[in-house]
Amino acid sequence: MKKLILLFLATLSIVSCNDGKKEKEATVETKEETETLISNKTYAEISVKEGGKWEGREYKGGEFKNVDSLSVPENHTDHSWFIRYEGPGWENKNVGYRLYLDWRNAIDIFGKKVDTLVLPYVGQDGFDSYHEEADWGLDILKAGKSMGIGGYGRYMNDTVAHFRNVGNTIATVINTESRSSVEIFYEDWATGKDTIDLEAKLSIFPEGRYTKAELTPSAEIDGLTTGIVKHGPQLIKRQSENGKWAYIATYGAQTLVNENDKLGMAVFYNTDELDKQIEGTDDHLVVFKPTTETITYYFLGAWEQEKDGITTKEDFLSHLDELLKELNSNNTLN
Repeated sequence: MKKLILLFLATLSIVSCNDGKKEKEATVETKEETETLISNKTYAEISVKEGGKWEGREYKGGEFKNVDSLSVPENHTDHSWFIRYEGPGWENKNVGYRLYLDWRNAIDIFGKKVDTLVLPYVGQDGFDSYHEEADWGLDILKAGKSMGIGGYGRYMNDTVAHFRNVGNTIATVINTESRSSVEIFYEDWATGKDTIDLEAKLSIFPEGRYTKAELTPSAEIDGLTTGIVKHGPQLIKRQSENGKWAYIATYGAQTLVNENDKLGMAVFYNTDELDKQIEGTDDHLVVFKPTTETITYYFLGAWEQEKDGITTKEDFLSHLDELLKELNSNNTLN
């Protein structure tokens, strides 16, 4: 019996040492991951459920895990609970964005009260907890039936066709020292009588609030469009001195926070690529000429509660005009 007790204690000691070693290793890994994240100036991610199962259009059970690339399942749609905060996200110290990776394909804004990276923690404590105000901030934009801020679709028959009919959608995230990007490939996107492939690249940089959007269609179609969701504030339009770049913008009380909370939104576009700027049902629209060349535009959101942020319409327009001058001189913001 004494020998058995000694053997048990020895085994327990070995197990305890191994558990302690694993715990130490896990702590080191977590610390390294945190230090890496803190050292990044930009960040993009896509996080999906694993370990559960599909029940119709909903994914039940499982835990979120970050992946570098995702081919969207056929049964995934809005509110399937499969992708954390419903799509890829990207951020820098000033602002965060997310794209609904489903038929809506709208782009939303995460308003940030801090100047640190927060996306890895968003939506982890409840699928849509980011709608509730937290220390870091919250989701501040209601996209509804629009494209949100800087989203893209096709203007046709006096409305915007989103991405209801797509053969396959593949999203990839890329993080480097100079930028973070989300690349999305839409295969066999069908609108009206046309079916094309569309490549989209959305990049954010260490400085500034803007995202650089690059759209490359596989065939020429009319009506490829972006815009700003309509929430009441008057549309503002300006053009650079050389006429090569212009922007549309809105500023005012237009967030989900409360009826007085202010947000500025803008889209910068190359006038050579413009077909027309018109008013849609849900969006202020910038419609591009048919092309197979890459279309480049920029969009941004500036929230008044952002740390050291822009808090007046005058300062917002001054900020936009500075960016417009940079585009006027350099034809790029990055």
